[in-house]
This record gives sequence, structure tokens and C-alpha cells, in this order.
Amino acid sequence: MAATYPQIVLFGDSLFQGAIEVSEGFSFTAALQSQVKRRFDVINRGFSGYNTSNALKLLPEIFPPAAPGGPKLEYLFILFGANDACVPLPTNHQHVPLDRYKANLKGIIGHPNIAAHKPKIFLITPPPLDQIRLTELDLAIGHKAATRHSTVSAAYSQAVREVAAEQGVGLVELWKTLMDTAIAQTPGFDPTQGFLLGDPAGGLRGHLEHLLPDGLHLSAESYRIFYNLVRPLVGSEWAGTPEEARVGFVLPEWREAPWLDEDAHLADPAHQL
Repeated sequence: MAATYPQIVLFGDSLFQGAIEVSEGFSFTAALQSQVKRRFDVINRGFSGYNTSNALKLLPEIFPPAAPGGPKLEYLFILFGANDACVPLPTNHQHVPLDRYKANLKGIIGHPNIAAHKPKIFLITPPPLDQIRLTELDLAIGHKAATRHSTVSAAYSQAVREVAAEQGVGLVELWKTLMDTAIAQTPGFDPTQGFLLGDPAGGLRGHLEHLLPDGLHLSAESYRIFYNLVRPLVGSEWAGTPEEARVGFVLPEWREAPWLDEDAHLADPAHQL
């Protein structure tokens, strides 16, 4: 039987779909795959435009039932909410009410096709929103108003925190980390004034301009910050061991291969790659 690699699955909307791209020399998905090379397969299941209702309905087509000899889902990172948090408009139908959003997240976590693997699950708070920039772009393509509001999006991120605590799963605090970064890089901004960066009420984008170029999607800088949040969550199986130990390799390191004696000539330094 062929060797199967355990999987790390990135399940979400365009924020995960875009994680596979290379921007300014960095790719979130590639960085994670490099971290776990020969130990896990990183599977990108990001779907632009999806909300949690779409994801839950189509989940059986995305995650097949566990099967003997099939790959094990070891880690599951879930990032939905940017679309659920859309405000209801005649020109946009992505909105999912907050209570339904929370129920959908619980439905994804507990779905039999996922639960059978007993993976390590991490919910990710959707990132902040630069409503000032997003409003400009929304109006330019024909919407009568902004499709998303900063304070509404923040409420959906809070819902993720609550679901993670209720369900006993991990939490990746992307919203707070990016907002804290933006505040720290925006001289003179006082977060105690009662409005968020990117909120039209305050009229200041600050460093969100660099973290969220279109007001919604992540820049390379943001993806690097995101990866630095995820990196320590994966690899406890071999953390602290010498790299030479090759702990967790699905197939043996070549020096430890059972056929080495049969192919002793490969030990010649001239043949080492």
C-alpha cells in the first residue's frame, strides 16, 4: 500500500485561497509546506466568496468520509467570516446572520467527515476591515453602499472567539494581531478615541492601507504576520529535536533506509545529494 501523508487543511474563503499566491517573494501556503516537508501535505481549500452556509452545505464534497488507508486529517485551520459579515444589500447576498454564523462554525467543527479524524482544529478570527478603502471600491463597481462595515466585521471576529471557547478548539487571533500591528505603525493614532482604524467614523486608514490594500484582502506583510501566528501551532511532534533526527518523516531519511545495505555504493560522497 502506498504511503499516505497526514494532512494540514486550510479551509476558508478567499483569504485562504489567496494564501497560495506568491507576493513580494512570500507565499503563506508554501512557507507552511516548507515547515512540514516530508511530514505533512498542506492542502489549500480556500474558496473565494464562500460563507459558512456554503461551506457547510458543500463540506461532504470537500472532505470525503474517512477511509481505511486514506490520509488522516491532522490539522484543520478554519477561516470564514469575511463574507458572512457582509451587510444585506440588493447587490450582495453573502450575508449570514451572526447566530447562524456561529451555528455553522459549530456544524463544520462537528461534521462527521471531520470529527472521524479527530484533528487539531483552529478557528481563525477574520482580519480587520478597512471600510474607508472598501467603500471606494464597492461604489466604483456599482454597489450603492459599502458591502462590509468595520464594526460588524469585528463582531463576527468576536463570535469566532466565543465559538472556539465553547467548542474547546484552538484560536488564531488574526484580527487583533493585524489591528495591533496597524495601530503600532500609525503614529499619533489613539485607540481610546472610540473608533477603529479604517472606520469612516474616524476617517483614518493608517497602516491598514498596507495590511489590507483593497480594504479586505491580505497583503504579503499580513500573510507573513499570519504565518508567524500559525507556525508555532504545527510541529510539536518534532519541536526541539535536532533536524538530523528527521522526526516524523513519512518515508525514512536516506541514511536510515532499509535498502541502504543493498545499495552501499550510494554512501559514496560522490553520490550524496
